[in-house]
Amino acid sequence: GECTPDDARCSDNLLARCNDDGQWGAPEPCPAEAPVCRGTACTTPPSCDGLPSTCGPGATEGCCASAVVPGGTFNRGNDPGSPAIVSDLRLDRFEVTVGRFRKFVAAYPGSQPAADAGAHPGIPGSGWNPAWNGELPADAAALRASVMCNPDNPDMRTWTEEAGAREHLPMNCVSWYVAFAFCAWDGGRLPTEAEWNYAAAGGSEQRQYPWSNPPESTTIDASYASYDCRESAAPGCTFQSDFSDIVPVGSRSPKGDGRWTQADLGGSMREWILDGYGTYPAECVDCANLTDTSNRVVRGGSSFGAPSYLLTSARVSVAPSAPYYSLGMRCARRP
Repeated sequence: GECTPDDARCSDNLLARCNDDGQWGAPEPCPAEAPVCRGTACTTPPSCDGLPSTCGPGATEGCCASAVVPGGTFNRGNDPGSPAIVSDLRLDRFEVTVGRFRKFVAAYPGSQPAADAGAHPGIPGSGWNPAWNGELPADAAALRASVMCNPDNPDMRTWTEEAGAREHLPMNCVSWYVAFAFCAWDGGRLPTEAEWNYAAAGGSEQRQYPWSNPPESTTIDASYASYDCRESAAPGCTFQSDFSDIVPVGSRSPKGDGRWTQADLGGSMREWILDGYGTYPAECVDCANLTDTSNRVVRGGSSFGAPSYLLTSARVSVAPSAPYYSLGMRCARRP
């Protein structure tokens, strides 16, 4: 259609510009440093608007940093009987922090998703279903109350009513619905199980752990990940029965990073996945299980999980309305 030269517009997180002939050019993805298209420009995700760069091992990286995961073919669960093809995507380097989630709370309920928001661009029906609206807290006060999980041990939840020392910790105690709503509001989406597994396994390298090099290595210790902080103090754990065993996002980077620099794909927080929990879809070209939705897939293990849960093949089933202190989120985006 016709337009005024130099005009710009966003559509489906792509930016189109009007050329000198008054015609819209082809929409293009936003750059890595400003991966969200809002209005007429590419910007940082709203969860990082004005947020200091306090993430990563030196507490100097932007908490919304993301990295491209080049697509390819791999075996889900390291099983040759479950091949899959995954297209290019961008996956956040860090799990969502308390500081980022605070921006979502401040915008709530205006940050609730519209119909079809947060969809995978290649998977019809993967966006927000308005039938889920009743699963979201009604207002900001209800949202804040919803993340106060684990009443018997309240120090295990990372959210605080006022900003403080925990802003760079991973946000926990969120339901699948809240995680979906957050990522959609932030210009992204929840990753599919195939995408998350592909990134963690290093694609065709089929890594045992996200950091495994060589891929078949099963070496794991506290320098790679935060894990196994349970009844007794494992190496690297304090087990003070409080959040001191929940470590800042990226604290094990770069040693514990995956092939494409994503941190904490093993340990720290388990992460919500788009898919319902069931058998893998038989044919998988950018696939997702959108039918077995009574429970959702959780991946990655946590600071409180055994080493076996950190394997890239490990998957867990959790009710979507259930918030846990060991469960957080990470967003995927257009490449």
